[in-house]
Amino acid sequence: MEIFGIQLDAAGRCVHYHGTTDIAALKCADCQQFFACYNCHDALREHAFVASPKNDLAVMCGECQTLMNFASYTNGRCPVCQQVFNPKCAVHYDTYFVD
Repeated sequence: MEIFGIQLDAAGRCVHYHGTTDIAALKCADCQQFFACYNCHDALREHAFVASPKNDLAVMCGECQTLMNFASYTNGRCPVCQQVFNPKCAVHYDTYFVD
């Protein structure tokens, strides 16, 4: 699966979020594509980012492309490659996920 974004590196880090732990790509429920962040989505698509249900496989690890739901993602690391996700992303949970 492909990660979309602006100035992406190999792990899906973008111009907006490019720290070592910024490797979680999020799926827009409208277009069903994965993006490095909602800012990249909104810049590249003609519709606003739409949050995905928490039980959907709406997160992809940028290191190993493992898909996961909200519960797996919020464990703080990829369940397959064990790469750590940015804990500060919690401030955006309401942008990316709905119950």
